[in-house]
Amino acid sequence: MEKQDQRNFLLAMVLMIALVMGYQKFFVEPAQKKYEAQQAAIEAETQTTTPGTTGVVAIDQLKPVKEALAESPRIDFEGDSVDGSIRLTGARIDDLSLRKHYLTVEKKQEVRLFRPENSEFGYFATYYWAAGGTLVAGRNSPWTLVSGDKLTPSSPITLKFEGEGVSIERTVALDENYMFTFTDTVKNTSTAPRSFRAIGSLERLGDFKGFLEATDPGSSTAASAHMGLMGETDGTLRLKKFKQLYQMKAIKGETADGTFPSSTGGWWGISDKYFFGGLIPQQDVTFSGLVDKRKLATGNDLELRTESAPMDLAPGASVTMENRIFAGAKRFQVLKGYEKDLGIPHFEDAIDWGMFFFLTKPFFYVLEWLSGIVGSFGWAILAFTVMVKLPLVPLYNQSYKSMAKMKKLQEPTAEIRERFKADPQRQQQEIMKLYKQEGANPLGGCLPILVTIPIFFALFKTLYTTIEMRHAPFMFLKDLSAPDPTAIGNLFGLIPWWSAADLKAIPFVGMVIGVGILPILYGATMAALQTLSPPPPDPMQRRMIQFMPLIFLFVFGGFPAGLVMYYIWSNSLSFLQQYFIMRRNGVDTEIGKFVKKVLTGGKKAES
Repeated sequence: MEKQDQRNFLLAMVLMIALVMGYQKFFVEPAQKKYEAQQAAIEAETQTTTPGTTGVVAIDQLKPVKEALAESPRIDFEGDSVDGSIRLTGARIDDLSLRKHYLTVEKKQEVRLFRPENSEFGYFATYYWAAGGTLVAGRNSPWTLVSGDKLTPSSPITLKFEGEGVSIERTVALDENYMFTFTDTVKNTSTAPRSFRAIGSLERLGDFKGFLEATDPGSSTAASAHMGLMGETDGTLRLKKFKQLYQMKAIKGETADGTFPSSTGGWWGISDKYFFGGLIPQQDVTFSGLVDKRKLATGNDLELRTESAPMDLAPGASVTMENRIFAGAKRFQVLKGYEKDLGIPHFEDAIDWGMFFFLTKPFFYVLEWLSGIVGSFGWAILAFTVMVKLPLVPLYNQSYKSMAKMKKLQEPTAEIRERFKADPQRQQQEIMKLYKQEGANPLGGCLPILVTIPIFFALFKTLYTTIEMRHAPFMFLKDLSAPDPTAIGNLFGLIPWWSAADLKAIPFVGMVIGVGILPILYGATMAALQTLSPPPPDPMQRRMIQFMPLIFLFVFGGFPAGLVMYYIWSNSLSFLQQYFIMRRNGVDTEIGKFVKKVLTGGKKAES
């Protein structure tokens, strides 16, 4: 790369870093502070709100989950993946824990996803029924148990509601994963024709950041994962993050009356980093999804609803509908199975695949397939690295050959620069003439970067947002989706009473002593690769490039350990490939010189 090209490249990198830091300082941070102030004001108002005005229980009346559960009659359920209970008042699922997922890697406490309304971070779902503009079976309607004493995958239960000129028999079924099916038979028991609608309701109460920390510690700061509204109506994925929802930002595709109509099936729900609560109305009946903005305007009560098209019933007539509720982990094979077996369109997209979805999805397919062969996602990542690099071998070979030629021409180029120091134009002409004679391309070494950038972002997203990576162990790592747990400050785990997170929290010093072994290895492999490339002639540029491994060492300190492991292995393979090509082209590398010096004890070989 020419001096001018190198200067432009470094200038572009500096400007890019300055732009990111400036945007964070002058735009993101003020907006975050403004939003937090708004939320504090809303929370203060909510604390003085009496129950019943907005549907939110006053904070001073909230109770521990166990006490809240004991206040109303319930029916227990237990499946392979979930357990909990259904509140008979409102026929509401408001108590649900995930049996195969835990708060921490120690696996001492299950993730509790749904919680009662009068406990902290209430979260629940059900289906109501309306006749015209009136709820006939609403949030506090009394349901009675007709048959069954415990809901399991092999034993559904039947509930019944009677009143307001309607009779509803509801059969609730649970599968082996995370899906509840409500089969409702609605009968018009009045003496006049009536029009009925099924209304799905999914509510979450309280500060969303607090809820995220309670269900998945650390996820509240996961800016790279979409968390908030996620659903599909009429074949279009609808997304809006929690902050934007509470700020009452418009949602793309919303009609004038605030709904998202769908005549082709779909789903509607609240997405966290790894978990999802969703409403899946009967897929062959037209429905509309919506966000209740009145509740958002008065407090922290987020309610998403689905409303089916009206169904006219003559006196004595009945209709049966099958609506579903998903409450669980966003496991790809599970979501894909529901998409295939139940006809739920694009349900696998409840996983946030990101803007590079065309790479993220295939990457995940391959990683999951490899993990089934080699036995763990850790080994799968190492095998995947080889698979990604193999098709790029010809491109890298050309690049490394070009770099080898440039390194051989380093001394002749320096002589030309010195000879024509006073005539820069002649200097460039002579250098280009030399490159042409030797068949060297100064930009050849930059070509692989164009390929590795999208791979980096796609793999980052794959490791960061797919729950299959969460708490996946490998060697000394307990969680491939989390940063390296070792640190310089605790002698890489030898001093167990100081965790890496505690050390990183120390101002200024924590940035250094909180660095783990994997980022250090990444910096070392990056520095080793640098020794194989021709350094820039300008001393200042050379020093800046030499500092790059140190800078990236700290940047990679906060990345998922699985991603850092990928790049350590990738750098190692690249080093071997480039070193072999350099040697074949007769180029003596800095590493080769160092090894030779060590072997000869620093003495020159005799001629």
